[in-house]
Amino acid sequence: MSDVHSVRTAYRPQSSNDRRPLLDDADRRILLVLQRDGRVSNAALAAEVGLAPSTVHTRVRRLTDAGVIRGFFADVDPAAVGRPLRAMIAVTLRSTARHRIRQFVESVIDLPPVIDAYFLAGGDDYLLHVAAVDTDDLRHLVEYLSAREEVAGTNTSLVFEHVRGSAPL
Repeated sequence: MSDVHSVRTAYRPQSSNDRRPLLDDADRRILLVLQRDGRVSNAALAAEVGLAPSTVHTRVRRLTDAGVIRGFFADVDPAAVGRPLRAMIAVTLRSTARHRIRQFVESVIDLPPVIDAYFLAGGDDYLLHVAAVDTDDLRHLVEYLSAREEVAGTNTSLVFEHVRGSAPL
């Protein structure tokens, strides 16, 4: 944890528009541990961050109520469930379809290969993080997306490795 703490201490961006909830060092330590293991017991979390269990419980509840902690989930390895081919698909919508942006994402987010969808500013409208069974499955998805009338184009990049960073604290 000291390596992460020293990196975070060295990089402290400043912004006059900073609207983040005020987090102290204890909150940040709690969040770092929870990001590593969301199933850690309250007692183990308290011991690791050096606070009383009741204090940690209160802080986790406050961070959850404030929306800092959005939820707890299982991080499933796509390869372990038969989807080893990961890719990022940039999708550009036709300018005449801008009013259908929300409809587009709602129609693709539940497709089996789609892990995440990011709404972007810039040249592309969406970036889809996907996990496919194989190249045929990925090609089928890209063809499906490209055939949609609101899609102007796609650009696919294969993911060779994914390294999870820690959320901004």
